[in-house]
Amino acid sequence: MDYITDNEAEDRTISAMLHSETAVIDCLAIIGENDFYKPLNRDMFGIIKALYSRGTVPTYVEVLKEGMSMGLIRGLQDTEEIQYIAGKHINDRNAVYWAERVRAASKGRQAQQLLKGYAERIVKPREDIVQVIRDAGSEWATLAMDAQHETIETAADVARLGEQLVTENCAKWRNLQEEMRVFGETPLEGVSTGIEKLNDLTLGYKPGDLVILGAQTGHGKTAMALNTALACCVDGNRALLYINTEMSRKQIAYRWASMLSEIPLQRIRTGNLRDAEIETVTAALQSFSQANFYTAYIPNLTPEKLQALARKAKLQHDIELVIIDYVGRLDTSDPRDPEWLVLYNIVKSQKMMAQNLDIACMVLVQLNADGSLQGAKRMKNECDLMLKLLPLCEDLLDEEQRSKAQEKIEKKYNARYEPFTYFLWVDKSRDSEAGISIPLVFDKSTQQIREAKEV
Repeated sequence: MDYITDNEAEDRTISAMLHSETAVIDCLAIIGENDFYKPLNRDMFGIIKALYSRGTVPTYVEVLKEGMSMGLIRGLQDTEEIQYIAGKHINDRNAVYWAERVRAASKGRQAQQLLKGYAERIVKPREDIVQVIRDAGSEWATLAMDAQHETIETAADVARLGEQLVTENCAKWRNLQEEMRVFGETPLEGVSTGIEKLNDLTLGYKPGDLVILGAQTGHGKTAMALNTALACCVDGNRALLYINTEMSRKQIAYRWASMLSEIPLQRIRTGNLRDAEIETVTAALQSFSQANFYTAYIPNLTPEKLQALARKAKLQHDIELVIIDYVGRLDTSDPRDPEWLVLYNIVKSQKMMAQNLDIACMVLVQLNADGSLQGAKRMKNECDLMLKLLPLCEDLLDEEQRSKAQEKIEKKYNARYEPFTYFLWVDKSRDSEAGISIPLVFDKSTQQIREAKEV
């Protein structure tokens, strides 16, 4: 049987990946080594993937060096063939098109193999023809699906997964029980939120979760995001990607310096520090330099760029959480769309990204002056957790009014707290209780946010 092939598409795909990092990211998300028919192209794809996963840009020279050291590229003929393929590069934007063609040819070969197998099976004596047809229908349907999560699972599959999860969680709990008893902590299923009560409710930001954090302008969205990053990548030693669309690299560095050293941000910016304080800031930043914190400043961020960045960070650094600060700054394809529709479509795409990459995703959004969010109902349908960071009262209110506002919340939850200025409102939680207020202490001078202590 002559199998379906598309050598032109294979060559173009490999060529694009040798010339463009974006093409590498896009193609790795679409196809795998087994989608290539030509052995040399299959080996080159594997080499490119291995290089990129180690953080090395897979250029023509790097691929040759790696291939020769692995024994996959042998002699002058292979070298000349690779040089010929590398010369087929035309345009980065065509990489996805060629990769899709490689994938289509691979599907075609799988279909041919299915046809051949069932043609041989159906003529066998005493074969149950009805069962053959059923099996064929099932395999054809599976072949038509594009992603693993589209597979229909049986009750037995769900039961096995449930048993596995129960067994693993019980074993984890028993192993950690003594440690948890001593330190009073909750074992998490995902990365820490940075707020103990929120950890208790959610068990952390879990893979596939979409978290929406809303606040008004100047009311702590970025501070809350960076405190989450602190809990994740510094305290928890987990990898995180922070994508910033609004503040400069200098502003982010200043904020980290203040948060880590607990020295007021304004004094760090102006340089009004004593020698001992300079040493404190320097030591804190040197310690932070070892953290698994990855960031990108992109003022003209688009959903497509975001997807590519997240895939790259997942592949290279195995990130568990991505934070987008903030969603209102993302560029969209059609400026005529109403704001609520733009936000909804962006949020929906981030939920799909979280599921496909098996990471948690936190999206920062801006609240209206009354604390509402345009298009909130549709966005709430997509997210797993919707949080609102709200001031206890307006800054213009005096101490007496602030105390009355605090007393009202304490009465509602039958608890007493140290003086607090903000609270985190759990507007929606897919896996736990919603309608919860978590009192917070927001030290604006150092940009630190923590849970208020009960007294």
